[in-house]
Amino acid sequence: MKKINFVICIAAIAFAGMGFIAYTSQEPVTGTNIGNKAPELKFKNPEDKELSLSSLRGKLVLVDFWASWCGPCRMENPNVVATYNKYHNAKFSDAKGFEVYSVSLDRDKQSWLNAIAADKLVWAWHVSDLKQWNSEAGRLYGINSIPMNFLLDKNGIIIAENLRGALLDAEIEKHLKEK
Repeated sequence: MKKINFVICIAAIAFAGMGFIAYTSQEPVTGTNIGNKAPELKFKNPEDKELSLSSLRGKLVLVDFWASWCGPCRMENPNVVATYNKYHNAKFSDAKGFEVYSVSLDRDKQSWLNAIAADKLVWAWHVSDLKQWNSEAGRLYGINSIPMNFLLDKNGIIIAENLRGALLDAEIEKHLKEK
């Protein structure tokens, strides 16, 4: 009987140890806090092609929430464009390039397209479900004001949020490959 109890005890310890290993090797929690895995986004671009956020893994990605009717967003767009132009093809120590995944909270497609052209938002990753504040992307990310953005590392983990102007440039600068 003692031998059976000993075997059961050893098995319980081994099982508990495996549980600990499984727990510590889990993927990060999905959410919108720094350190979380960013929620997946998969929405249509202006040409009705679905673009998924996860397809940009391996790069630093700015998930940028904005709208054509948002004055502060339009004032921030030149900073995002300058940062994109500066870092899009840069060499990073922990990522292969920089990309912007632009999520519009517009309702009117033509206004959205006009703003993309007027503000010279040259990146290819523009998406919207044209539901304004009822946007599924906005709901997933808890967006209640814009502009709002999240910077993701190469694994899709949120490393910073709400970066505007020089703060965006400074955060991306931290990830450049040392010369």
